[in-house]
Amino acid sequence: MSLVNLAHVCSHLQNASLRRLGTTSIPSTKLHLNLMLALQAQGFLSSVTRGTPNGPDPEFTETNNDNIAQRRIWVGLKYLDNEPVLSEMGLISKPKQRIWMGVEDLETLAKSRDCKYVKGARPGEAIFLGTDRGIFEIREAIERRIGGQLLCRAR
Repeated sequence: MSLVNLAHVCSHLQNASLRRLGTTSIPSTKLHLNLMLALQAQGFLSSVTRGTPNGPDPEFTETNNDNIAQRRIWVGLKYLDNEPVLSEMGLISKPKQRIWMGVEDLETLAKSRDCKYVKGARPGEAIFLGTDRGIFEIREAIERRIGGQLLCRAR
């Protein structure tokens, strides 16, 4: 899991939404795709599709060894009352300081309390963590009683 590339994606999405772009593309990796789908499930993004550097695919194109370097994930950004829904996005774990939390610590974060040098979740904010079962928002991870590595927060 490359947190450096994830940091680039977080800053790219934040900048794209502040510039009021309708769609933008990011490099295609499993981590990025799963995080974008989790952001879409939380209501931050309007669409997530795969494509090429030229744009989203009009029809399904399978990724194989010949085209894997050219694949991109196209993300549709959402706006409400001319304000971006995704206004802030940033990493929690850093490449040299990865933060892992169990269910009890996640419950503390979800209650807006600081835990292990991590600020608690603010109202309207989603914190995502990577687990062995995929990427989840902390409230969903608490329901499933699983902990993991904190990845990023979105507001």
